[in-house]
Amino acid sequence: MKFENLPKVELHLHLDCSLSFQVVKQINHSITLKEYQESFIAPQKCIDLADYLERAVKGFQLMQTQEQLRLVTFDLFKQLKKDNVIYSEIRFAPLLHTLGRLSPEQVVEVVNEAVNESIEKYGIYAGLILCTLRHYSEEQSLKTVELVKKYKGTNVVGFDIAGDEESHPIDNHIKAFQFAKRNNIQCTAHAGEAKGAKSVWETLENFQPARIGHGVRSAEDEELVSFIKTNNIHLEICPTSNIQVNVFDKIENHIVDEFFSSGVSMSINTDGRTTSNVTLTTEYNLMHQIFNWNKLHFKKCNLEAIEHSFATDEIKRIVKSHIEKAY
Repeated sequence: MKFENLPKVELHLHLDCSLSFQVVKQINHSITLKEYQESFIAPQKCIDLADYLERAVKGFQLMQTQEQLRLVTFDLFKQLKKDNVIYSEIRFAPLLHTLGRLSPEQVVEVVNEAVNESIEKYGIYAGLILCTLRHYSEEQSLKTVELVKKYKGTNVVGFDIAGDEESHPIDNHIKAFQFAKRNNIQCTAHAGEAKGAKSVWETLENFQPARIGHGVRSAEDEELVSFIKTNNIHLEICPTSNIQVNVFDKIENHIVDEFFSSGVSMSINTDGRTTSNVTLTTEYNLMHQIFNWNKLHFKKCNLEAIEHSFATDEIKRIVKSHIEKAY
């Protein structure tokens, strides 16, 4: 079964974890393919999530000027087009890109403009999700969510928290998510990756997101899975990434198939196309090989993804129509 030509929706995709060798070489002429593979691509087995995230550092270090941000954004859209992604939500943490002379506002504006140009060029619908990070202060978290409010009405569609959930509690970020709720900002949140069901519970209770990034360790608590289903919380599942960070020892033991069968709203995502060295096509092939998934599984996941996306109703209608026809 071939999945290359099927239209796809991707909700969980990190900009700074998706730099191709071509764009890295364009920014840093001296890098070799071997150095790129060792520095930007995580091994098939990392020690843990923190080990995996080390590769993201290499990405954002090369995204500190307007030109670099533009190049990386254009590069990602080229990858999405090749993978036949027709709607994508791309996330990044603006404050990570202020190590040079750019302000957080300039970072958002340049990426937003590059997305506008890419939408026009490639015919892909897309939104931007701005991330705070687990290790950030309360002030940094509030600054990030305020940027979401400021750029509402552009391609900026939502707010997220990412980073190492095991090493950093949620306390610094509660006010930012309260701000989001007051201002009708749509939210997703990473949880249930480096930590178990308790982390997902506290994320849902304190942040009240519509979606959870990963969320796979919710399976450790039947009551939590029931809550997720009852409240129509969408899980953005990234199978290969979960194996890399040792959430599961091997893909055969991943919970994805059980979640699908139980009626959990979920989608398949890459997380970081470079860090995990995958595309949605390769992830679909993996699901087909290991769990015998077919077109109907992917149709359901893509329809769930666009339904739970932060897109406008009009974009949702168009994308759903594409999915229905193609599958």
